[in-house]
Amino acid sequence: MEEKFKPYVPAEKVTPEFTATSIIMGLILAVVFGAANAYLGLRVGMTVSASIPAAVISMGVIRKLLKKDSILESNMVQTIGSAGESLAAGAIFTMPALFLWAKEGVMDTPDLITVSVIALCGGLLGVLFMVPLRNALIVQEHGVLPYPEGTACAEVLLAGEEGGSDASTVFKGMGIAAALKFIVDGIKVVPGVITANISALTTEISAEVYPALVGVGFICGPKISAYMFAGGLIGWFVMIPAIVLFGANIVMYPGSDTIGNMYAAGGAGAIWSSYIRYIGAGAVAAAGIISLIKSLPLIIRTFVDAIKGIKTAGAAGKSRTDQDLDIRLIIAGVVVLAILIAVLPQIPVGFLGAIIIVVFGFFFGSVSSRMVGLVGSSNNPVSGMAIATLLIATAALKVTGDTGAHGMAGAIAIGSIICIVAAMAGDTSQDLKTGYILGATPKKQQIGELIGAVIAAFSIGGVMLLLDSAWGFGSAELAAPQATLMKMIVEGVMDGNLPWALIFIGAFISISVEILGIPSLAVAIGLYLPLELSSTIMLGGLVRLYIDKKYPSADNGAGAGVLFCSGMIAGEGLVGILLAILAVVGVDSLIDLSGVINLGQIGGLVLTIIMVAAVYLYAKPKGK
Repeated sequence: MEEKFKPYVPAEKVTPEFTATSIIMGLILAVVFGAANAYLGLRVGMTVSASIPAAVISMGVIRKLLKKDSILESNMVQTIGSAGESLAAGAIFTMPALFLWAKEGVMDTPDLITVSVIALCGGLLGVLFMVPLRNALIVQEHGVLPYPEGTACAEVLLAGEEGGSDASTVFKGMGIAAALKFIVDGIKVVPGVITANISALTTEISAEVYPALVGVGFICGPKISAYMFAGGLIGWFVMIPAIVLFGANIVMYPGSDTIGNMYAAGGAGAIWSSYIRYIGAGAVAAAGIISLIKSLPLIIRTFVDAIKGIKTAGAAGKSRTDQDLDIRLIIAGVVVLAILIAVLPQIPVGFLGAIIIVVFGFFFGSVSSRMVGLVGSSNNPVSGMAIATLLIATAALKVTGDTGAHGMAGAIAIGSIICIVAAMAGDTSQDLKTGYILGATPKKQQIGELIGAVIAAFSIGGVMLLLDSAWGFGSAELAAPQATLMKMIVEGVMDGNLPWALIFIGAFISISVEILGIPSLAVAIGLYLPLELSSTIMLGGLVRLYIDKKYPSADNGAGAGVLFCSGMIAGEGLVGILLAILAVVGVDSLIDLSGVINLGQIGGLVLTIIMVAAVYLYAKPKGK
């Protein structure tokens, strides 16, 4: 008979866990990392996991500042804190579409209550759907499902028990990135983008001067960064030159002037805005669906396991490490939320939409919970799930006669809740895996996740309204690429006004890339985003490649770099929020020194070198 797994803290031992310290710190980190990831996702269309940085920070505060020795308390901090990042990821990939329609005069601008209520329903459902699956996925499948991020987070906390981890690395990354971000977007003495025109190809190559992008590249690694950069090269060095070369004297929808005139007036960026982003949208949509299709066998098995998990929930003993929230409370919570979704005016979906949300929410929530156990949160096809849900929900609403602005808002609300459900279920699974290894009390972790979801839902509403007021979604500062794609999909189904030829060109690019054995989603995102983003991300990937090649056996190399880069992402995001506040209250011009000092492209190049050097210095093993 196989011996039962023994956690680090035995079930019979009771240590501080769900304390005022852990709750307050967790809520602070939920807001901080939620806001930072919202800003990052709205800029580049992707987010990063906050679990490990939250764990490191909690260790630094609880062990070193408060002089307390409780690994479960630190675990509770990261459990609550990571909820903010996951909820933000689901929300910012969909809900900005409502703001984009408001700018077009299609509907009113969403208020704080609307955004927060949609986010809250998705966040709570994501946690509730996961709870009955814990025994089946975390306990019974221990040793089968690795849950990479959850296991890594447990290892970080265990290393902290032995004095191995240092939160100062994260804080240093935050400080350096905050200073660089303030120089670029605060006092504005350095341009945010450095650009070189390539007239022979009628295009340009550019790079943004932002530390978070270098951090994203380092964390994602050289392969993903290279795939994204390749997508950008296809768009800017193949398609834009071809469109200008062959269509100089042609007026082609959705453009309203000849392509030659568009290029003369706005350069390569004008061609990208009018044509390439639609090709990229088709590529991202196809890649998301491909990732979903590839996962179908796993999806079917997961759904069967989910049903079995509900049947066996509560059958494990009553020891501390086996305690889950009461299944009756879970069912009651789901029913109440479903009724609220159907009747609340802030969620214009009706009972049909509520049914779609519950059915697809449980389905994709259980899928997400298992898939992150196999491939990790970074490879979880949440966007594919959202796209599939949007297509079905929009078609269903259209068939029932719910069209126009009301139907489009309803479709995005359904897609938003499902996207948040999938993201939160995956995050909850990783956190419960960490807790299982450490010996945490599952019931307390689940309550912590619910608390984190509540505070994150209301904070993300404020952050989204703040960012929209400062710069506006769809702008150069906040491109909101994923939400723009979701908006295109809903409009395409409702009105049929998409340039389908461009969409299908992008779709077949993704199909061709997938046939070659290359992950199409990363290439598609690079094609969809401006080249200036993926080129800076590539710089971070190159630093990671060099570190991995030069110090392959180092224990504290890339790991320290990941923590430093996580801090950089958080630091830039927080300064971005601060600058948004200054812009909204109208005092941003008081710190603008661009009229006095302008270091130009040389200054941007120098800052870029500083960013890359900082990542390298913190990533290389100590003493090397």
